[in-house]
Amino acid sequence: MLFKFIGGLGIFLFGIKYMGDGLQNSAGDRLREILDRLTTNPFMGVLAGIFVTVLIQSSSGTTVLTVGLVNAGFLTLRQAIGIIMGANIGTTVTSFIIGIDIGEYAFPIIAVGSVLIFFIKNPKWNYVGQIIFGFGSLFLGLRLMGEGMQPLSNSGAFEELMLTMGDNPILGVVFGTLFTLIIQSSSATIGILQELYSQNLISLNAALPVLFGDNIGTTITAILAAIGTTVAARRAALTHVIFNVLGTIIFMILLVPFQTYIEFLAGKLKLEPAMQIAFAHGTFNITNVFIQFWFIGALALLVTKLIKGEDNFIEFKAKHLDEIVLATSPTLAIQQAKKEIIRMASYSQEGLNQAVHYLNQMDKKTSARALQYEEAINNLDRQITSYLVKLSAHPLTPQESNEHSMLLDTTRDIERIGDHMENIIELVDYLIRNNVRLTDTAKQDLNAMFELTLSTVDKSVKALEVENIELAKEVLGLEDKIDKMERTLRKQHIMRMNEGQCEGNAGIVFVDIVSNLERIGDHAVNIAEAVLEK
Repeated sequence: MLFKFIGGLGIFLFGIKYMGDGLQNSAGDRLREILDRLTTNPFMGVLAGIFVTVLIQSSSGTTVLTVGLVNAGFLTLRQAIGIIMGANIGTTVTSFIIGIDIGEYAFPIIAVGSVLIFFIKNPKWNYVGQIIFGFGSLFLGLRLMGEGMQPLSNSGAFEELMLTMGDNPILGVVFGTLFTLIIQSSSATIGILQELYSQNLISLNAALPVLFGDNIGTTITAILAAIGTTVAARRAALTHVIFNVLGTIIFMILLVPFQTYIEFLAGKLKLEPAMQIAFAHGTFNITNVFIQFWFIGALALLVTKLIKGEDNFIEFKAKHLDEIVLATSPTLAIQQAKKEIIRMASYSQEGLNQAVHYLNQMDKKTSARALQYEEAINNLDRQITSYLVKLSAHPLTPQESNEHSMLLDTTRDIERIGDHMENIIELVDYLIRNNVRLTDTAKQDLNAMFELTLSTVDKSVKALEVENIELAKEVLGLEDKIDKMERTLRKQHIMRMNEGQCEGNAGIVFVDIVSNLERIGDHAVNIAEAVLEK
């Protein structure tokens, strides 16, 4: 019984995961873009959460993705709350799929999926095969779990446990929560609940509290994903917990009328037992969203009070790029693009500061922060470049055309500074992973070059912002110093290695960091030269 149940559970979980992967791949893996674009307000956030959860067949997956986007700065807390609410509705689709009893056809469905995966060369048909194979596996897993649970009907201890849960609904909530905490899939625990109810192994008054507990248990994935993240991401995860706990409290108070409602639906619509649980699950989540949607602001305020700390939100989206002025005022559009480029450049400066702190302190928080800045730089690079390309389609004066070209080049240089900053972070990661230590002298040398490079970048950005020729010329002089320092530090480090003062791995990392700093200096010079040319 145990082997068949565990094996069935494994096949069921694999089926959901494989089907979700196929759906996700066939959609082009643009989930981040979908969430980013559709969350213009909380209502759109709910719709985005439903859509993505149906797409990947996992509310936990959507919630973890949302926590990650909040952590990266793509989403605000209020946007995230809407998506989390939508994810709770989207996950009910799985229980409705399970409610359709097609377990007898699981094997031919799996066979069709296998043919599409192994005998068709087209990747799109392979993804369709994944979806079909996962769909069949899901029902095969359910069937095996059902067969494994059949002997429980003769177990007096199990019967007594179900009766106890029927008499004590809170015990049912605790049972459902703990079971989902262990399996980490509410879809799986609800599928098991549907099988138990279908075989008359559990009564409806005992099954409903377990169903509510399943929804609380599914929040553990988001909590685990939020460990070590930003304050905003931790708040988003806590919102998920509060949302499901409040929903459970409301429905536990209304348990008797809710049970009567499900029994009424079952009689009117002639619902099979598994479909009754699916309707209960759907009603619970949709009603919960409808009740709490109007209090998103209050939820955001509550979690802000509970989790103290500064948000340190990095604005990933462009703030100054107005599409309306592209055709009406190219001069104003160029000024807006320049403002956005200056903001992008400030992110590169902040990222470099975090990189040098990471080298000295080796604190993972500074590393994560630096990589956030790098991601923000990449995002702004795409938006600014797209804006400038659209601008080039409109008539420009020779002066505007020159400045337009200069801004495109400058955007590329700042993006490259971000890339080199990311390289430095990865090099420090290598030191930590492999327990490699730089000597104190090597660290002092790197700090000196960091200081010179940061000064060069700061002056080049300032020269661009205020169009100061003297500052731009100063940058050219500083770049010469960076080049000389790079050559000197390389020679000194080779001497240290020859004298056995540092190990080979440390030497490679040292030289690579120096090389990246020198390249950052080159890009700072490119920005200064663009100012001089203008």
